[in-house]
Amino acid sequence: MSAPTTAPRPVHRIDPVLRARRLAGRAGLYAAGLAVFVFSVFPVYWMVSTAFKPGGELFAKEPTFFPQSPTLKNFDQVINGNVIPGVDFWQFLVNSLLVTLASVAIGAVLALLAAIAVARFKFRLRTTLIVTLMVIQMVPIEALIISIFINFRHIQDGTGIQMLGTLTGLVFAYTAVQLPITIMMMRGFVAAVPKELEEAAAIDGAGHWTVFWRILMPLVAPGLVAASIFAFITAWNEFIIALTFLGRSSESYTLPLTLSYFFGRYGTDWGAIMAASTLLTIPVMIFFLFVQRRMVSGLTMGAVKG
Repeated sequence: MSAPTTAPRPVHRIDPVLRARRLAGRAGLYAAGLAVFVFSVFPVYWMVSTAFKPGGELFAKEPTFFPQSPTLKNFDQVINGNVIPGVDFWQFLVNSLLVTLASVAIGAVLALLAAIAVARFKFRLRTTLIVTLMVIQMVPIEALIISIFINFRHIQDGTGIQMLGTLTGLVFAYTAVQLPITIMMMRGFVAAVPKELEEAAAIDGAGHWTVFWRILMPLVAPGLVAASIFAFITAWNEFIIALTFLGRSSESYTLPLTLSYFFGRYGTDWGAIMAASTLLTIPVMIFFLFVQRRMVSGLTMGAVKG
């Protein structure tokens, strides 16, 4: 007996017009994405390019996209120059790192504990607390800085702890400003973890700390990294709070405050400003490159359940 023959499957051919439309639509999307990329990256490129230009090219009638005579004079002026008498660039860098890392660490711990309380427990005024945190995020920092300054001054007068003009007070100020948004972010991450995992661990005899460190903490760690990145960028680039709280304590100044000293009464040193801005951007880029994978996984995890 001969084997049964199967009819050949019909070959579906794509209409050339439809294929052309798909290619045109795809090309349009790529072009739009490229335009957005250029629009976003060009200011950064112009900053870095200007940092390497000498004074003659900075004020030329016809600006150039590339430095014709690249120089490191602007960077040398920022790093080795005497911007503020008695304080050098490295002191500003150390101050910024101490304030940023301390505020991020303290804020991460407090935000995680508060997010667990809001997401896992039911208590009175819980909804009011959540709404309050959401409203605070909408208020600009310029509207809150006066009240924060007055409260810190009252704390300083009542306890004797120096809160104004010191890095300690700046750390607490940054932590207070970052907490609303970090708590709301961490709330989504904690809520995305099924309660059944914690209940199963409790049935097996695990205590509260064991459940926290062995079950909950590894699952919310990506979200904690994502929230810390936003807090890090906010604290590292912040200017208004640092200027208000530090006042004339130049030895405690952070890097963003040094940019204002290149704006003189009779002129502006744009080369030094761009060089200082480039140096200010490098630590953020390095930090982001190390944790970008954690950030993506944390954002997708927090979007599962709110």
